[in-house]
Amino acid sequence: MEAGSGAARSGADRRLQLLSPCDPGRSSAIQMSGSRSEVGGRLGTTARAGMERWRDRLALVTGASGGIGAAVARALVQQGLKVVGCARTVGNIEELAAECKSAGYPGTLIPHRCDLSSEEDILSMFSAVRSQHSGVDICINNAGLARPDTLLSGSTSGWKDMFSVNVLALSICTREAYRSMKERKVDDGHIININSATKYAVTALTEGLRQELREAQTHIRATCISPEVVETQFAFKLHDKDPEKAAATYECIKCLKPEDVAEAVIYVLSTPPHVQIGDIQMRPTEQVI
Repeated sequence: MEAGSGAARSGADRRLQLLSPCDPGRSSAIQMSGSRSEVGGRLGTTARAGMERWRDRLALVTGASGGIGAAVARALVQQGLKVVGCARTVGNIEELAAECKSAGYPGTLIPHRCDLSSEEDILSMFSAVRSQHSGVDICINNAGLARPDTLLSGSTSGWKDMFSVNVLALSICTREAYRSMKERKVDDGHIININSATKYAVTALTEGLRQELREAQTHIRATCISPEVVETQFAFKLHDKDPEKAAATYECIKCLKPEDVAEAVIYVLSTPPHVQIGDIQMRPTEQVI
């Protein structure tokens, strides 16, 4: 899978590998069941209560070329935001941008090529956002990478690849987004991390970030959203040599949809500034435990 492709991780890839969605999983703090959406998403073009203050402000969505990233980018454009969607390849994002424009959504989707495994690429992207659009008000760290490398038999290179995108790139984007907000005196920004099992370190990072933001006496908020099995192309890229195994990942239960996660993002952003949503855990209703 490409580091910035946005094909969202399933959330069930325990111990650096993707397991069956029928396996036991984490307990849920907030449970949301999945349902199939019409093209364009369930959110519609009507502004959600609480989202008005974000209209015309800029959100960065990493891994926006497919899966959860594309659904989140679309939902934000529907709510009137300017959205910079990044990935290693931007063809799908360009198509989505054209679709959003054709649908008459009030926001704008701006494709940007960025290899998130490269710090130079990330810094260049933030520099371009600063010069062309002032800066970032919302940072949604969605891009993720998985390899079928277990702790007992995995390759060190596979672990490094995952850590480079799932932890380091997320941390760099978080740092640069905060700097962008701070230099423009933005005190109500939001950083949202899309989490999963291989990115479980993100849970601790998000809580540490929340505490650092409090120490900095800012009202910028930090949220972690942890979906379990989401039906995307992710499993087919992870198991590219075994399409039957990939298909089985999504067949034994009714999985979450990318739009379910996008709705959680909109919910988090629409809460009043004094409300801190720390962690949302999502799983299909039919998933055991």
